[in-house]
Amino acid sequence: MATMKSLRTGGVDKVEVVDVERPVPGPRDALVRIRACGICGTDVSFLRAGGMPARAHLGGEVVPVPLGHEPAGEIAEVGAEVEGLKAGDRVVIDPTGHPSGLIGCGGTQGAMSEYVLIENAEIGQNVAVLPGHLPFAVAALNEPMAVARHAVNRSEAGPGDKVVVFGAGPIGLGVAIWLKLRGVRHVVVADVIPSRLAKALAVGADAVVNSAEEDVTARLTELHGQAANALGQPRPGTDVYIDAAGAPAVFNTVIANAKWHAKLVMVAVQKKGADIDLGGVLRSELTLVASQGYPTEIFEVTPELAEHHERFEKLISHRVPFEDAQHAYQLALAPGVAEKVVVTFDD
Repeated sequence: MATMKSLRTGGVDKVEVVDVERPVPGPRDALVRIRACGICGTDVSFLRAGGMPARAHLGGEVVPVPLGHEPAGEIAEVGAEVEGLKAGDRVVIDPTGHPSGLIGCGGTQGAMSEYVLIENAEIGQNVAVLPGHLPFAVAALNEPMAVARHAVNRSEAGPGDKVVVFGAGPIGLGVAIWLKLRGVRHVVVADVIPSRLAKALAVGADAVVNSAEEDVTARLTELHGQAANALGQPRPGTDVYIDAAGAPAVFNTVIANAKWHAKLVMVAVQKKGADIDLGGVLRSELTLVASQGYPTEIFEVTPELAEHHERFEKLISHRVPFEDAQHAYQLALAPGVAEKVVVTFDD
């Protein structure tokens, strides 16, 4: 039996490398050798909990979670019935839709491993082939950039719109990039960490707001002009707000600033509930749109990710070899220390 190294949760705020059986592809499967895998906020939540509650009774025994759902790699083996894939092809994987469960999110496999099995491999359904010039570390951004693209699709922002993105983490910055590539007129990114705001400008945002130090209302009015809510009260002329921060203060800020028929897209997971001024929602006729995952976007983004890879590469703050995975996850756990950590695998 061939084995491989795989990473899983190893207790609160810890990971452990374990030897597991290397998957063997069936006739309709493909085996992928992982070359890079990003660390996501979901991974961090698993670490903070020390794993995942057993599904039989949520809140029961916490079980280890194989980590990693943002992989890029190359085909090592293909089953006899697989079409269009061959050994050596560079690929990205959709971690959803596998019979064994979500890769890296409670399924039996995690992509922070030397190999991952694509079950029932089919191009355009659960795998996409990459151009040769796209670095594996950037290709590993495909999954989070699909999340960001879905938020932009849900926003329906167009060239004439003025948009604010709250949160300059990888998703928020990805949203800003997709908005500008779509030709959106003016994109502002708000955050409280100066280095992230500098990164937002580097990837193409038109302006930034440090919401810890600046008057958000005054700054947005300066940038987007003055409008009003349904009662005629003055409000910034911002058309679309996108919450990629997941902080209660964002909701309150948006409601306080929303003009008549403004829109709020929620892509971040709310970590803590907030008291919402429903009267403020009414006064602006604010539309709240939820954005979850990437129903159609997982491979929609791949060609543009490759075309604009130099811009997307700016999102990566740390590249850490698999041998130092514990350090990689400690970076991701530390608030404000890292932006996007990508674990790389040696040839």
